[in-house]
Amino acid sequence: MCVLILHRNPLRPFPYGDWLAGYDGDVVVLAARDRLAPGDEQLAVSDPVFTRFELFDDFDEPAVDARALELAEKFTATHVVALHEADVLRAAALRECLGLAGAWTADVEPYRDKVLMKARARAAGIEVAEHTPARTAEKARRFAAAHGFPLVLKERSGYNSIGLRICRDRPDFDDAVALTYPDGVRDDVLLEKFVPGRMCHVDGYVADGEVAAAWPSQYQYELASFGSDPGPRVDLTLDVDDPLTPRLLTLAKQVLAALSGPGSRLRDHAFHMEVFHTPDDRLVLCEAACRSGGAKIREVFLTLFGVHLGAYVTQAEAGLPAQGTAPAPDGSLPRPRHMSGQVLTMKRPGLVRRLPAVPDDAWVRGFWLFAEEGQVIAPAAGSADFLTAAVGSAPTREECERRLRELGARVMADTEIEPLYDAGDSDSDSDHGPEARA
Repeated sequence: MCVLILHRNPLRPFPYGDWLAGYDGDVVVLAARDRLAPGDEQLAVSDPVFTRFELFDDFDEPAVDARALELAEKFTATHVVALHEADVLRAAALRECLGLAGAWTADVEPYRDKVLMKARARAAGIEVAEHTPARTAEKARRFAAAHGFPLVLKERSGYNSIGLRICRDRPDFDDAVALTYPDGVRDDVLLEKFVPGRMCHVDGYVADGEVAAAWPSQYQYELASFGSDPGPRVDLTLDVDDPLTPRLLTLAKQVLAALSGPGSRLRDHAFHMEVFHTPDDRLVLCEAACRSGGAKIREVFLTLFGVHLGAYVTQAEAGLPAQGTAPAPDGSLPRPRHMSGQVLTMKRPGLVRRLPAVPDDAWVRGFWLFAEEGQVIAPAAGSADFLTAAVGSAPTREECERRLRELGARVMADTEIEPLYDAGDSDSDSDHGPEARA
């Protein structure tokens, strides 16, 4: 008996030893080296829960899948666990190859292929943006001529806003097309009409095919601005009496029913769903994932309901009794204990001179640093490439926002990153470079 884990995150926020307490089989982990934080490798070596822990420099290489299959056969894997968006489909393919319990490829594809996702949602009467799988530059241009600007160009199986581009006008679009179609045909590109409004998200978990707990939140920033946003990025849960709350929870159930139809093997899982709330009060599905949300959404959910979505999925996919509760007989969902949210800052290139201390405010439920003083860091490569993260709570959303914004300002004031320039950079002493202080 063995559980095989595909891991593409820092290790400390994912205490598999605690989550798999009571599991008496082998635990084999394949991990992405570039995602581990300082000290994580030593932590992995010393953790007695791991029977085997292997690191890969390129976690997207087919060699990782081949090695996963080899180790699964060697240790007689009975379960496969994957918490990251990029790995849920490869985990499903591995289960299917080995005939294991859990979701198989066809069950996961509607959550990974945005074209299939939007087709199923639209067939169920759920509004989605006008879109097309733009295989060629000419098809992209025809779509632009029909729908105008702005448009959004993205990978149909992308995540973390990596590669996403908002084309606000013709020059933006022409540049994007030139970069996207250097070889003519692309099967992995989605072009869609930009939907105005604030992005909301609904997070929760499904037990035996039914939503057991969920709650909506609202980003107070643009996800795609990770490379240019210098300030704190705040994300807040919605109040119980917010008119959007029941509408978003109802929509979440409808979307999950559309993507996981009768006969689906995807029965116990977390989900993260993003929805546009337009200026004219419509709810338009952006996309949905059959995994927990990134950033510190798992910790926010823990603050709300006492259930860690990472723990729930790990236990469910490992065949253990999962942390959490079954759906209520009447289909009603539990209410959160209080409001919560997170405040994030993104990595910026340079030498880290100073980082903030861990705040001692009683309402701060967690604080994380993703760099060390003296370390040279690169710019954020995606919307989940953070420098700092914090989770807080409050009785109301308004108070939670006030607290998080005040904490974000403190974090920025206590962060110092010194830009690094090439010796031949003639502007290195000018006022036009990035600021040294966050």
